Amino acid sequence: MLRIIGLGNPGPGYSSTRHNIGRMAVEYLAEKQHISLSLSFQAYQGMGIIGGKPVHLILPQTWMNQMGVVVGELVRHAALETRELVIVYDDLDLPFGTLRFKTRGGAGGHNGIRSLLSGLETDEFSRLKIGIDRPPTGVEVVDYVLTPFSSAECSELPKIFERTADALETLARDGVEQAMNQFHTRRNPGDIA
Repeated sequence: MLRIIGLGNPGPGYSSTRHNIGRMAVEYLAEKQHISLSLSFQAYQGMGIIGGKPVHLILPQTWMNQMGVVVGELVRHAALETRELVIVYDDLDLPFGTLRFKTRGGAGGHNGIRSLLSGLETDEFSRLKIGIDRPPTGVEVVDYVLTPFSSAECSELPKIFERTADALETLARDGVEQAMNQFHTRRNPGDIA
């Protein structure tokens, strides 16, 4: 079963910040697919069917730099396979709204992924990165990622979340190679039909 985990910081103060785009995308997916989420084991969780396949959506209720603790405990407690995990999160090195799947690798400077690599003790999990672009000159990365989206970016978020939901449905139904082939072609939200 595919386990889709949206990364972000908990609480209303962080709910619409750039660092929470992965969490926001999984919340959108849950709403679109009518999957109700309830608090269990330090995370909002819900089961449903996406692309004809059973899926498990997970929104950890911990700080980004402690994701590995909660997800690691969940994996061990429920005897999950890390290869079933798909982590959805923000990426500074991708243009805003660009999607990229990755099946293995390092943290790339992302504290949530660094924590997961430590807590899971493996890099054998898939990732769906959502581009948030680099901060403007003179703006620190930590300030940028913890700042809410601009009004122009907010107007693009529904299209980005819809495309992310489509990408995850393709992944669930057809596998990661097909999802990569289909969703690594168009590079920005303006290209979305």
